Amino acid sequence: MNAPSVTILDGGMGRELNRRNAPFQQPEWSALAMMQAPEIVKEVHHDFIESGARVIATNSYSLVPFHIGEEVFAEQGYSLAELSGEVARQAAAESKHNVLVAGSLPPLFGSYRADLFRADRVEEVATPLIQALNNNVDVWLNETQCLVEEVKAVKSLVDKHDSESKPFWVSFTLEDSEPTIEPQLRSGELVREAIKAMVDIKVAAILFNCSQPEIIGEAIKITRDILAELGCDTIEIGAYANAFPPQPKEATANDGLDELREDLSPPAYLDWVKHWVADGATLVGGCCGIGPEHIEAMSNELA
Repeated sequence: MNAPSVTILDGGMGRELNRRNAPFQQPEWSALAMMQAPEIVKEVHHDFIESGARVIATNSYSLVPFHIGEEVFAEQGYSLAELSGEVARQAAAESKHNVLVAGSLPPLFGSYRADLFRADRVEEVATPLIQALNNNVDVWLNETQCLVEEVKAVKSLVDKHDSESKPFWVSFTLEDSEPTIEPQLRSGELVREAIKAMVDIKVAAILFNCSQPEIIGEAIKITRDILAELGCDTIEIGAYANAFPPQPKEATANDGLDELREDLSPPAYLDWVKHWVADGATLVGGCCGIGPEHIEAMSNELA
């Protein structure tokens, strides 16, 4: 039997924009380039594609009130999200490769911050993003999620607004700042319970991102085993780790901008990726600090 094919995702947009001297600051993060220099965003998309990425994520991760503020979100959130989808679609169309555009649906109330979740505001914040991205994306990527309740709420809104029923991928971020008996989301929920919940809501893929590569490997194994136990052979597994040291629970995922790990060169990161693939991952890429050179190394080895 042939091994499943591997799809290469892109790398981290934010730190790549910063590396290219695009407009960039806290708290707007990667949203500032979407506002002031979308041509640089498109350039990053192009470079990830040329490095081997066959799925690129829209630069909509920071287009939430947590980053751009309530007033800017109310006035420009929809148009900026729509532009992020258009820019990604243009980059994909201009490539000679077959590239999918993933609509990035970020943590609505702050990365890593399950404590800031507001069930009463999910529809208000998520709906403009979903509606604005819908026409330009091939799949949904609900990324850096640390709370099962938020994923369920967002998935229900996608089901409501996406008449095409595009595949819905969820990517969880894992507790990696202190030892745990088994992998947990940053909310403290066990990965094994989160996987079962995702099967119930019929996601197309389960990934892990914005976490240390060391902890991601164990989460992939647990996901593989639980899906096998439940007889779910259509849900793909994936991963895209970050390259900065572990962050505390109160971090925003944007702290430690310049504190990248020195032991995650492209060849070193590739070693982790190969372990994930051996354990069942078919969707692999990079998160914060993982650039086109890492994606190229992965593509050369795995594509």
